[in-house]
Amino acid sequence: EILVSNGAKQAVYQAVLAVCRPGDEVIIPAPYWPSYPEMVRLAGATPVIVKTSVDQDYRLTPEDLEAAMSDKTRMLILCNPSNPTGAVLEKHHLLGLAKVLAGKAPKAFVLADEIYERLVYDDVEHTAFAALTVEDDDGQSVAMWPRTLTVNGFSKAYAMTGYRLGYLAAPRQLVQACSTLQSQISSCASSLAQEAGIAALQEVPEDELEGLYAQMREKRDLVLSRLQSIPGVRCPTPTGAFYVLPDVSSYFGRTSPGGAILSDSTALCVALLQETAVALVTGDAFGAP
Repeated sequence: EILVSNGAKQAVYQAVLAVCRPGDEVIIPAPYWPSYPEMVRLAGATPVIVKTSVDQDYRLTPEDLEAAMSDKTRMLILCNPSNPTGAVLEKHHLLGLAKVLAGKAPKAFVLADEIYERLVYDDVEHTAFAALTVEDDDGQSVAMWPRTLTVNGFSKAYAMTGYRLGYLAAPRQLVQACSTLQSQISSCASSLAQEAGIAALQEVPEDELEGLYAQMREKRDLVLSRLQSIPGVRCPTPTGAFYVLPDVSSYFGRTSPGGAILSDSTALCVALLQETAVALVTGDAFGAP
């Protein structure tokens, strides 16, 4: 029920390929990691983008999920904690989503990208979607494990970016389908990277990891305090991952000190880079123009 892959990205793509077919729909909350919609399209399926807003701290609600569903819904992709917002769907949020799935889409799968699960702050606890059980509309208990493909890896929690070591956890038949794909794509993850992963799991002291996460917290607090002090910038406090996604839409239509028209987030990012040498990633890439 575990498949080790060449990075979590490979595990995500293989999960999409194994489950989705042409004509299927895959629900993706926005802002999203840019690869999700493209992977869905490569599988021949259709991404259904559900916008979330700064007012809801970029969290998908059960109501928005239900409104996006159809008889073609095959998968929901959840990145929790989120890239690029840092938002965390806590247990009560996840239970609401799970109940909608159990009642309205009993045959749909969930791809739970939990690569940032160790990076949570402010006493927030991460909950694995696969561990949830809810009641459907008939009052029957429905476990999420049989329909969940959980993706994780080592790059974020253990600062092992570049080792390309991820994994998929799912029911046996789903793992077997992904394994069949992987055997024809890359065979296996590097044995050297796997040995490094074993060392990370068994030999890295927990207090050393906590020190790393504390540094992340300090950096978040610094960046957040600076962003929130800028007039017109709205930025929810990210409680996970290592990203912030400020809403700068109040500046759209203005002119920069250098004379650039700030028509959208791309124009604003270009102006900041050219005029102040500050590099930001435009929201367009994440479905948040």
